[in-house]
Amino acid sequence: MSRTLFRHASIVLPQAVTKGSLLVEDGKILDIDADANTTADEVVECEGLHLLPGVIDDQVHFRDPGLTHKEDLATASHACAAGGVTSFLEMPNTKPPAVTGEGVRAKERIAAEKSLVNYGFYIGATPDNVDELNTVKDVPGIKIFIGSSTGNLLVDEQEALERIFAETTLPICAHCEDETTVRANAERLAGTSDIADHSRIRNEEAAIIATRRATELAHRYKHRFHVLHVSTAAEIPLVANAAPYVTAEVCLHHLFFNVDDYPRLGSRIQMNPSIKTAKDNEGLYQALLRGDIQVIATDHAPHTLEEKSAPYPKSPSGLPAVENSLALMLHEVNAGRCSINQVASWMCDAPARVWGIVGKGRLEPGYDADLVLVDMNESRTIRDAEQHTKSKWSPWDSVTLQGWPVATFVGGHRVYDTKQGFDESFRGEKLRFDHSRGGYWATADGIGIAE
Repeated sequence: MSRTLFRHASIVLPQAVTKGSLLVEDGKILDIDADANTTADEVVECEGLHLLPGVIDDQVHFRDPGLTHKEDLATASHACAAGGVTSFLEMPNTKPPAVTGEGVRAKERIAAEKSLVNYGFYIGATPDNVDELNTVKDVPGIKIFIGSSTGNLLVDEQEALERIFAETTLPICAHCEDETTVRANAERLAGTSDIADHSRIRNEEAAIIATRRATELAHRYKHRFHVLHVSTAAEIPLVANAAPYVTAEVCLHHLFFNVDDYPRLGSRIQMNPSIKTAKDNEGLYQALLRGDIQVIATDHAPHTLEEKSAPYPKSPSGLPAVENSLALMLHEVNAGRCSINQVASWMCDAPARVWGIVGKGRLEPGYDADLVLVDMNESRTIRDAEQHTKSKWSPWDSVTLQGWPVATFVGGHRVYDTKQGFDESFRGEKLRFDHSRGGYWATADGIGIAE
């Protein structure tokens, strides 16, 4: 039996921040109101620091296997640990794509060897793998690419989409950009080398059409569905007041970058869905504050700087973000634009509830001790060369933020801190999913612990 006492922390609970001490025993939270003199094997002094649940990033592309010159599960999980991310859910578009149960299991085996943090892997939908989608149970859900993919991962035909929503039971998430609209826009702008045309090709209309199509299917078939990376304010009416079947997320690049940033950042902010306008930035932020959007994720999808430097449209879409995501939102707290409780809801509790991740997302007795200590007073400047991602760059290079993670714990084990670095001997665990608990709208008090 091992005990760790986090003494004199500002503990971020779902509805409040309380000063006190939190006790961990054998990787679980034992008490959130422990006596400061409680006997423990290790005491972590937290005076002046906030203690949050570990971040759960429910949308990442870690490139392993097949594209490991860009990233792999070792480098990506180091970036996670440095950024306060204790669990990730990874997308199926690796090489080979994870479109079978064995494909998912193969990625889990790689993660068991390499990952410092906890992990889960979506299974990818194809136009004809419904039977396979129904054989896999212990995964977060099904990922559909409605636009913006290649090979058999693109599912754009209505009949195939209807089958997936009608005949499967796992929660579904989707990349929503209408392929017909994108192709028509690309044909109209054929020959362009202007990076700003990326947002004209992958425009507001493409996002709206696909999101409307997918949410209609979710409601008609009464199937839990999560809209990934909402990029336009015009999509918000489609995801607002959408209980009990639809939830939504926004990514940091769609909150903080817009088309006015192309002259400065070029392909560093080339993403699918594309960056939109300053009006969309504000609309998405307000949707978060209202609760119309529940989750913040990163869509971490690194490429090498050499690849990103190719002239448009040869430059690939995607950017790295996991090690800066929490700091970006803590900076927002310090600026008075949101509360630290809201950040914990958007980045920890909500993704656990959406995907039924047992024992995660909150600081409550019985929950897993996935924790991050943050210093709300620390200022730090993001530098390309200091990034832990294999790609070694960030679109926020040279940006100074106030509020940073200083130590990250997975199952009560310190996997990273700013003084000692990483514990290379530790490995995270496969996440546990219980979809019978009903998802986000059925778990207002948290997803709960193992039964």
